[in-house]
Amino acid sequence: MTNPYAEWFEQLRAEYGEQLGSMPLPEGLPEHLRALIDQHDEEAIQFMIKLAWQFGAQVGYAAGSRQGAAPPLPHEQAAFRPEPQPAQSSPSPVDRWRFFPHR
Repeated sequence: MTNPYAEWFEQLRAEYGEQLGSMPLPEGLPEHLRALIDQHDEEAIQFMIKLAWQFGAQVGYAAGSRQGAAPPLPHEQAAFRPEPQPAQSSPSPVDRWRFFPHR
């Protein structure tokens, strides 16, 4: 059995690896990540990945909302759920979404 996520990740890495390879990370992050790897702190590394995934999903949804064609977020890939909003308000996309742990 293959892992669809691993296949998708490798496809993205092949397509965008060169571009992203030259992108600098915030100061201190590479050293911190290396320390987590050396300490075998898988829980902290997974937490970092989950945060990045959540932020990316939120930004993608916000961009789609501005274009008026935001597809629904699949529950397997994003752990955001819309909050009901009063009809008269027009909150930003960030205000409309809450973080919920993915189950």
